[in-house]
Amino acid sequence: MANTKRMRPLLGTYVEVGVHVAEMPEHAINAAFEAIGNVQSLMSFHTSDSDLSRLNLAGGKEVTLHPHSIKVLRLARAMTYASGGLFNCTVGGALVRLGILPDHGVRVSLESGVADDIELQGNKARLKRAVHITLDGIAKGYAVDCAVQAMQANGVSAGWVNAGGDLRVFGNFVLPVQRREMDGSFLTLGGLQEASVATSTVRSEHDKTFPAWVFSEYRTPQTGTWSVLARKAWRADALTKVASLANPAERNALIERLGGKLAIPAGALTPCA
Repeated sequence: MANTKRMRPLLGTYVEVGVHVAEMPEHAINAAFEAIGNVQSLMSFHTSDSDLSRLNLAGGKEVTLHPHSIKVLRLARAMTYASGGLFNCTVGGALVRLGILPDHGVRVSLESGVADDIELQGNKARLKRAVHITLDGIAKGYAVDCAVQAMQANGVSAGWVNAGGDLRVFGNFVLPVQRREMDGSFLTLGGLQEASVATSTVRSEHDKTFPAWVFSEYRTPQTGTWSVLARKAWRADALTKVASLANPAERNALIERLGGKLAIPAGALTPCA
């Protein structure tokens, strides 16, 4: 059975949607891209009228948000708690100061905060202190998961979605995976089936050609390329940030406790429990 794929620019990268079927189901492919576009419009820090920006600019007032936005905020807050702050969705203020994220006209007094700064009640959210939330460390993976759900709902039994290093494969087939290293070479990770893998590269300096950045007030992220395997792409995406900041002696155990597994050494792409 042949693999067929389509690609579009979304989420600040190129998103590839592939299917493992004899005939390309265009309606399912379009549904996947639409799901990704919806998440992007809701959770973009760069767009001043997104759900995320409305929350950040609300000055501590309660804001009604889309169910997707509420769900990702709950996941991000829970991961911030569980990781002891190694994953931290409240560092938007620091990234604005560094010029990595845009300043929409509101001065932020705190560079970062804690999970308790986010108050969620039903479909409403409020920031208790003057922090800015950024979902860049989790929303891309969530968008991939939504795209997979859209494909399955439209009758696709096997395929994949790859959003610039956040990859999820579903169904009865194995997708070979390689990772681009910092020197431009490729490392074979193995075959991926019914699982997700996400990769984040940490560099010593930020520049416009490489906009991604891992920030912590208390720890310096270790430079290198970090790949994490998990069932869902949102979790794998979030855990790459944890991996870059974790104490090396505790890294493997911590990632596994949080529901993932480091995808190195090569050939380690086996599903998590």
